[in-house]
Amino acid sequence: MYKVRFVGRGRAGSSLSLALEAAGWEIAGHLGRGDPLARAAQGVDALVIATPDREVAPVARAVEPEEATVVLHLAGSLGLDSLSPHPRRASLHPLAPLPGGPAGARRLASGIFFAVAGDPLAARMASALGGTPLEVAEGDRAAYHAAACAASNHLVALMGQVQRLAQALGLPLGAFLPLARAALEDVESSGPRGALTGPAARGDASTLEAHRLALAELAGAGRLAAEDLDAHLALSALAGRLAGQAELAGARCS
Repeated sequence: MYKVRFVGRGRAGSSLSLALEAAGWEIAGHLGRGDPLARAAQGVDALVIATPDREVAPVARAVEPEEATVVLHLAGSLGLDSLSPHPRRASLHPLAPLPGGPAGARRLASGIFFAVAGDPLAARMASALGGTPLEVAEGDRAAYHAAACAASNHLVALMGQVQRLAQALGLPLGAFLPLARAALEDVESSGPRGALTGPAARGDASTLEAHRLALAELAGAGRLAAEDLDAHLALSALAGRLAGQAELAGARCS
């Protein structure tokens, strides 16, 4: 059994703490803002720094190193150098949005992937939760995190655009959510290109032009932001590129 202490009381730390406890690991408490940190690494197998990214390095420097303790962060974009001066360092980044508390713990234990680096304890932690560890090279951390943001944050931002367009037409966002879910299921089973449907997949430039004119009319009437039109055109061009339709992939985005 491993004994783990946390620094940070946010969603990621609370989720991971509950998930590890359910997996049989011993939790030695959570330290928060204002708590003394110098001896935080004493008496545990791992110290998890579950703070905002900008606070990871200062917290690590405030903790006295322990030869036997792994100091680990949960930041997707940070490398192991942010954990200096600790001799045993690791990172564990779950590829899942975490709501915190029991819901976050359940998501962590649902068979997801974890990006890991450094000490093997990070991979053991991922495996203990029923997940799959993915080794990410130190120099690739920022690019990896950009991909993770595209898969989650950008997808949410796109649904925000769907909501704004639906509202301009007096329609509910919920009417479009089954379409989005089905598209993601198709990506999982067939890959992005195999899942692509609609006018871009068919090379139907006339329908795409009708879309552009309709959205431009909404923007001109003040019912839709011009930025939403630009975003739609950019994504239509990306869909054309995915479909191998060179004339659509080269479409202007403004």
